Amino acid sequence: MREFSRRGLIGLGAGAAAAMGLAACGTQHDGAGPANGSGKGGSDGSGDSSSPTATARLLGDGSTADTGKQPNQPDKPVPLEPGQTPPQFVIFSWDGAGEVGNGLFPRFLDLAKDHGAHMTFFLSGLYLLPESKKRLYDPPNNVRGASDIGYFSDEHIKATLTNVRRAWLEGHEIGTHFNGHFCGEKHGSVKWWTPKQWRSEIDQAKAFVKQWKTNTGWHDLPPLPFDYDRELVGGRTPCLLGQDNLLPTARELGWRYDASSPGGIQVWPRKRHGLWDLPLQQVPFPGRKFEVLSMDYNMMANQSLNSTKAPAYNYPAWRQQSAGAYIAGFQRAYETNRAPFFIGNHFEHWNGGIYMDSVEEAFKHIAREKERGADVRMVSFRQFVDWLDVQKPEVLAKLRTLGVGQQPTGGWKAFLSETSGTGRKTSGTTTGSSSNPA
Repeated sequence: MREFSRRGLIGLGAGAAAAMGLAACGTQHDGAGPANGSGKGGSDGSGDSSSPTATARLLGDGSTADTGKQPNQPDKPVPLEPGQTPPQFVIFSWDGAGEVGNGLFPRFLDLAKDHGAHMTFFLSGLYLLPESKKRLYDPPNNVRGASDIGYFSDEHIKATLTNVRRAWLEGHEIGTHFNGHFCGEKHGSVKWWTPKQWRSEIDQAKAFVKQWKTNTGWHDLPPLPFDYDRELVGGRTPCLLGQDNLLPTARELGWRYDASSPGGIQVWPRKRHGLWDLPLQQVPFPGRKFEVLSMDYNMMANQSLNSTKAPAYNYPAWRQQSAGAYIAGFQRAYETNRAPFFIGNHFEHWNGGIYMDSVEEAFKHIAREKERGADVRMVSFRQFVDWLDVQKPEVLAKLRTLGVGQQPTGGWKAFLSETSGTGRKTSGTTTGSSSNPA
């Protein structure tokens, strides 16, 4: 079950107005069987992605373990030199991050491994909680055990554990997508939650990850190889709602970023309440006069007006259009202001799976640029904020003066040889709407 939120729709043509600035969350329950596995990391790091070593220190009931430093990480970030061109960062992220037998989680782990890339997986805590134990979940302003994304079967919980374990060992980040995914305007929506209620939701999301062995009874399975209290430094809220009240709690918990802003544009980020604010972004939508949010649901909503099973004759053109949007967003940033490019998706099979194919096509396009020698870094949100946090504040302030699609005056060497400017120039980009995805 899934519920989507709509707000902030402006200046759209027929059809687009019903869809722009929206996003879904949750995992699609259809498709072929899973193809789980493990392997070694790519060019961004080295190391074995095998099981945790015998020296791992089990935590709590043994659901998680401290296995030491995460393997397969990029080199330690360093500050930009005066006049140095910034790298082009690209962050692919996944909302929900559950494996339900359609093979999509391992498909994109394999893709990342093949190209030496890292991603962020925003895990929904309920994906590790059996439905028989659903009353352990006490969602704010909702009845105990309620969930707008349902609960997984035992088979799918085990498949999710396998893939989350593999993802962390291969260098990816495990963030949170919280739990019940309550959206919209109703009283129980995350839109209305207080900071105290967000704290309850986070504590429960963490508990479901840290106590899955107790809740499932599967004590013979290996632990997740990380300390989630240390691993969890950011998340994305359902439908990109509720960020204002989440941020004080996230800061109190020591989080480093939040990816829940209701839409953004392709510029260098700034902090809100002490956290890096990393929104999904408006990107060119081939063949249309408006821009679309960088997420699969927004592509689908604009193309088929929220239908996940539109007539198949549309699929080839829609697949090409959605892949083209991601690629256009990448090219615009890479060729101009080098703003980081954020992409969000779900493991879904909407409209015949065309959005999974289009994000893979865009991923491979970007990876080819990296492999041809371009300074493109396909990283997780955590790895990106590691880089941000070692940069000189005056350099980041200067980067923020560049608007969407704006090249640095005089080229990068001249532009970053001095770092005295602050603020941000107004973008000339026309966007379809402000947004509230996830």
